[in-house]
Amino acid sequence: MRLENVTWPQAEAYFKENDIAIVPIGSIECHGKHLPLGTDTLIPNRILDFIEEKTDTLIVPTMPYGNTDYLASFPGTISLGPEITYQVMYQILDGLYQNGIRKFVVLNGHGGNNSILDRLSVDFEKKGCILVQMNWWIMVWDLVKGYDGSEKWNGGHGGAEETAAIMAINKDLVDYDAIQDSPLKELSKDLPFSGMATVRFKGVDIPVRRLTKNVTDNGWVGPDHPKYATAEWGNEMLVKTADYIVEFIKVLKDI
Repeated sequence: MRLENVTWPQAEAYFKENDIAIVPIGSIECHGKHLPLGTDTLIPNRILDFIEEKTDTLIVPTMPYGNTDYLASFPGTISLGPEITYQVMYQILDGLYQNGIRKFVVLNGHGGNNSILDRLSVDFEKKGCILVQMNWWIMVWDLVKGYDGSEKWNGGHGGAEETAAIMAINKDLVDYDAIQDSPLKELSKDLPFSGMATVRFKGVDIPVRRLTKNVTDNGWVGPDHPKYATAEWGNEMLVKTADYIVEFIKVLKDI
């Protein structure tokens, strides 16, 4: 049930009987040279298509922008920054709160939004609410095997995981000729980057958040090279994430 597709009397009827809503948020940002800028929004929107087929839970319009200052030097990236992202999301959640929603399932497509959602979780708990973060790209590490069949794996930013998901949505959105290695620059020879926001020192990853363009010229970062992505793997991720969220909502409704 999409909020934008119902009339206000239909919305009123839903709010009288239900106190739960799905609130999606993404981002517009670089995902390497091969993926579209809307990757973090396109993927949650496709998951929502599957969710809508299996539950009548209210789905509000996706917030397409988020906090992505560290990618802002790549053309096309649009960042609201942490404070504006917080304020916009607060108003969205509060608008639902005024209509009786007390359980928020936030389907998040972008890691830069996590700290803001943490803050909102505390703010709305003080108002008697529950805010659940569904970070799809992390969830699938437990729901789906890796591209090589491994049980324990994780994906990066613009790597095989997100590339596979976009392939499952629309293969034409992937620029296959632009898939290439993305070597990380060293902070120093003794402090090489080990990820988008970490350096490795004596076997330990230490958080060091920098502008992504100072870490890689390409824009994708991670252990999962996009060349290993397949549409079949991506579709499995999308479907199993949707199924998991539907089952979770069934339990959350009873709280």
